[in-house]
Amino acid sequence: MNRLRNRLILIFVLATTAPLAATVWITTALLDRSLRLASTRELDELSKSLETTGRALYQRTRESLVNDVEAGRLQPLRFARAERTNCGPPAAADGRCWPVSVQDFYDSGEAEHLLTAGPDGAELQYMVRRGDEVLVYSKPLGTGLKRVAAQYSQARALVEGWSARDLRRGFQLTLILLAAGVWLLALVALIYWAHRISSPIHELTGGLSQLAAGNLAARLRPRSRDEVGAAMEAFNHTAEQLQTSRDRLVYLTRLASWQTLARKMAHEVKNSLTPIRLTMEELTARHRGDRFLEQAAQIVVDEVATLERRVRAFSEFAAEPPVRPGAVDVTALIEERISFLKAAHPEVIYQVHLAAGRPMALADEDLIKSVLTNLLENAAEAAGGGGVLLCRTRVDGGQVGIEVHDSGPGLSLHARESLFEPTISFKKGGMGLGLSIARRSALLSGGDILLIESELGGAAFRVVLPLSRDSAAVNVHASEACTHT
Repeated sequence: MNRLRNRLILIFVLATTAPLAATVWITTALLDRSLRLASTRELDELSKSLETTGRALYQRTRESLVNDVEAGRLQPLRFARAERTNCGPPAAADGRCWPVSVQDFYDSGEAEHLLTAGPDGAELQYMVRRGDEVLVYSKPLGTGLKRVAAQYSQARALVEGWSARDLRRGFQLTLILLAAGVWLLALVALIYWAHRISSPIHELTGGLSQLAAGNLAARLRPRSRDEVGAAMEAFNHTAEQLQTSRDRLVYLTRLASWQTLARKMAHEVKNSLTPIRLTMEELTARHRGDRFLEQAAQIVVDEVATLERRVRAFSEFAAEPPVRPGAVDVTALIEERISFLKAAHPEVIYQVHLAAGRPMALADEDLIKSVLTNLLENAAEAAGGGGVLLCRTRVDGGQVGIEVHDSGPGLSLHARESLFEPTISFKKGGMGLGLSIARRSALLSGGDILLIESELGGAAFRVVLPLSRDSAAVNVHASEACTHT
């Protein structure tokens, strides 16, 4: 269960629910207040006020028209019955066609009548019956009354429309739904990003748990280049370093067991070989002239000498050399070892590629000399006459690497699996202790010896040593400073 993701979601819910509720409450309150300021009640009162004003203006215009008629200030349009013709709308007041309004008034039998007529109700007409004639007096209503009538019509239309629906509740419901939708979208986005953020941390926690349980082979795949990705890379580096340190510790522990056994065996064998060799020399001295006895004694003496060499090798393997770390000029050390090797194996072709800047390693110079002597001697013997031996140095990540390649037959799969184990030799006359002693020396100096793929088709080893702080080496990979052939 991803607790971090759930906590992020809970924090988001708690941090946004209260502000969201407050925002909805404040917004609905403001909306309600604004709707009250423009409610249908005020609009209805305004429309009634417009109606009253319009009636007053209409009444005033009507009284003015009647007064003008009575005072004879207006000239009427006359429509005679004898000339009545039903022309239909639009009517022409030329004495021959009666308008529909005049026809309706004449047919109604009324003595007089007031009505609004004209285009858009723009005038007030006063009709009076005089025998067989109809007199029509007209007077414009004026722009003020027309504007009041139009505003009244609009106000009444809005009042009727708003009365048909509850706008306040509709606005509030819309606001709540919109806010809830935005909040849900934000919650979904948060769940997605919380998963993206918490998943690498969850993997890192799982990797640490595996590492604590002893699984040093656990590795993580960084998904980003942020702080979490850097933490994953640091975890992988730490796990790799722990695994390397454990392997080295196991190897040194196993070597310590072999050293204890070698020390005991060397002591016991040496005690037994010494009287055997002395006895055979005494027999040879007493029986000079006996050819068979002399040959037999010589064979025994030679074998005893071989056993003594093996005992000395085991004694060297069992000894704990003192470690005196210091700055070692890798370039000078390799050139010195190569010059010695050329004298012993002149038939081998030597290629040396040294890194620029003369890198300095922090190690015990005597131990590194023995390591290089062992690796270079083995490579020269494996390459043979006309073969090639390649020695290269490089600086990488605070370490100095010394590679030794040969063009020999290479190593079998079985030889690779037990290459650094003591008492196992894969060449004639070998003791099987050289690579074990060399790797132990490299480990005691703070480095290691690794088996790598050879560029010449044979075997290849890389000696890794820590870079000295006083080194002036430039971090250049495979930079060729000089070449010897």
